[in-house]
Amino acid sequence: MNRLSKESSPYLLQHAHNPVDWYPWGDEALQKALAEDKPILVSIGYAACHWCHVMERESFEKEAVAGFMNEHFVNIKIDREERPDLDHIYMDALQAMTGSGGWPLNVFLTPDTRPFFGGTYFPPVNAHGRPSWMDTLGQVTRAYRERKGEVEARATQLTEHLSLSNAFGLQNRPPALMPGAELVSGEQLKNVYANLMQQADREYGGFGRPPKFPQTFSIQWLLHYAHFTGEKEALAHACGSLDHLLAGGIYDQLGGGMARYSTDRAWLVPHFEKMLYDNALLVSVLCEAYGLTREKRYGDAIREILGFVQREWETAEGGFYSAWDADSEGEEGKYYTWSREEVDELLGDDAALFCSVYDISSEGNWEGLNILHLPAPLHLVAEKSGLTREQLSSILQKSKERLLEARGKRIPPLLDDKQLLNWNALINKAFSQAYAVTGEPSYQETAVRHMQFLLRAFRPGAPGSNPLSVSSASADPAHAVPSFADPSPLDPASAGQVGLGHAYKEGRLRYPAFLDDYAYLVQALLWLQEITGDKDYLLQAQAWVEYVIANFSEPETGFFYYTHENQKDILFRKKEVYDGAIPSGNAVMAWNLWYLSIALDRGEWRARAEAMLQAIMPVLGRHPSSFGVWADLALQAHYGWNEIAIVGDTYLILLPEVLREYIPNRVLQAAGVGDDHFPLLQGKGAGGETLIYLCRDYACGPPVADPEALVQQIRGRTQ
Repeated sequence: MNRLSKESSPYLLQHAHNPVDWYPWGDEALQKALAEDKPILVSIGYAACHWCHVMERESFEKEAVAGFMNEHFVNIKIDREERPDLDHIYMDALQAMTGSGGWPLNVFLTPDTRPFFGGTYFPPVNAHGRPSWMDTLGQVTRAYRERKGEVEARATQLTEHLSLSNAFGLQNRPPALMPGAELVSGEQLKNVYANLMQQADREYGGFGRPPKFPQTFSIQWLLHYAHFTGEKEALAHACGSLDHLLAGGIYDQLGGGMARYSTDRAWLVPHFEKMLYDNALLVSVLCEAYGLTREKRYGDAIREILGFVQREWETAEGGFYSAWDADSEGEEGKYYTWSREEVDELLGDDAALFCSVYDISSEGNWEGLNILHLPAPLHLVAEKSGLTREQLSSILQKSKERLLEARGKRIPPLLDDKQLLNWNALINKAFSQAYAVTGEPSYQETAVRHMQFLLRAFRPGAPGSNPLSVSSASADPAHAVPSFADPSPLDPASAGQVGLGHAYKEGRLRYPAFLDDYAYLVQALLWLQEITGDKDYLLQAQAWVEYVIANFSEPETGFFYYTHENQKDILFRKKEVYDGAIPSGNAVMAWNLWYLSIALDRGEWRARAEAMLQAIMPVLGRHPSSFGVWADLALQAHYGWNEIAIVGDTYLILLPEVLREYIPNRVLQAAGVGDDHFPLLQGKGAGGETLIYLCRDYACGPPVADPEALVQQIRGRTQ
């Protein structure tokens, strides 16, 4: 066993028995590289990564390959989900070198951690235009030994390029807006819409060519754009995209939940790994679609996905695990696919109907087996079969239950059982949104219970988590950061003065939280405040925003770095402004700042959010699919926020009714009595009757007593 055997990451533990002398990222490996003047091989992946497993079997498990690696390199394994900061830096380096990226990410560094060469998957022999792994290792070894000056020059040049690319907001600082000028104009939004729809797949939904990712941010933006403008094509493409996703093989037709992406246009053949964040984001956009359209299929999908998440990934402590692997028993997709013979045997007389509905045949629709999907809408199938929709649904549900029971006897995919703060915050928000649009009390209960777990387990020194130390780089508690380099204990009494951790497993807390962790947590707290009326969530959100401002800010631009100011084990501090698989932390922080500027009357926070958005607008118009969360904030900036207060004795009865109304641009507070500490509650509710107030810049119209009257007020304001 190598040094990875002491790690908690399932991905690192997968490599603990390799003959490669793997190190985790840390001082021991980095000092060894400097002392021995050896290049560093950094290999980055994650537990659910299919091609990571392939490369391990083909290369890292081979004694001869490992021997060469151990002799000539210091070999470091990184879980990209535990250390997204390192993954971001070295993925940017790879994309700068090759124009593409992916995982496994294998990048070669100088002993002082500057990248100079890299790639993704390398086969064991030269194939398909890819050099073999051993050839690559040999070429890098010779280059470092014989042309070290060239390697150093390339590393310096690439590092300078990465640093310049990270200067967003400094080089293109926008001029101050003229008095009366709009921050975001209607024409700019039309341009965003036109450019986004140029990428739309109008036949199968979604955007772009395979591999196709769900791009839920873009779908959500279209739903909001349709709501504000009445643009029918935007609504049709957003809903059509969701319908194709839910009908495709990318969606688990038996157990619920969505895979990471599809390898084809029609969403039939997924890359079978399932990630917590994908399913959280899909629930969020389904809540938007259900709130806007009230189509039953979206409500059903919300229940199916959250049912899957709770059934398979909820922990005994109340958190949620990270992912399921794409592989089981060494084969990708084996857990999910079926032969026609299996289905016939399990379903008997119902098999023929089930197979016609889900495209199951003897020859199969993927590598001789069948991926369940819905080629035709169920109402058309019912008409063709001479059944009512209810009769068809009943037969299919019974059949699905039988197949799901049989599937449960198979060996399941590997579970990635670490818990990440950012991904858990996304699913927390999804449960709150699901409660808002469905009114299902269990979703609110889950969101509240889960948030209690997050604020307990991810706080250093709190019961249920291991103590992390405060970095000695700062004596100011407001600027303190948990350090994974110093194992000394932290006084639990001071835990509230330090930051949170990023990864948690079995009582062990690892790595200081990143910008995404805080940004998503704050947004989840704001949603909890809305669905419960509990002002404490709002105050906690305020406190964590103040912490982020103190420790993550780039003062010259107003943007935020991805890492805490005291974190020293990285090449440089990166700013992430575009959306990847998960939302941009800067975009979510801008949304948080704007929301809280209204809820708490913090004008300086609104000014900061506006400046951030203004800097983004030129690139947003050209590349809307990479800036979906920013685009949503641009809609809010143009159409304004509805400030809503519900005050009175029966506010908890009226609150769920207001939540079910589709008002995406809202700041909402509810309370039994007025409260001068909060601007939206100030001077309201003196009469005891529960009333709803609609305000803009704290100037309120006449209060109303029912949600429909509120909606009419909002419509009158926008006409």
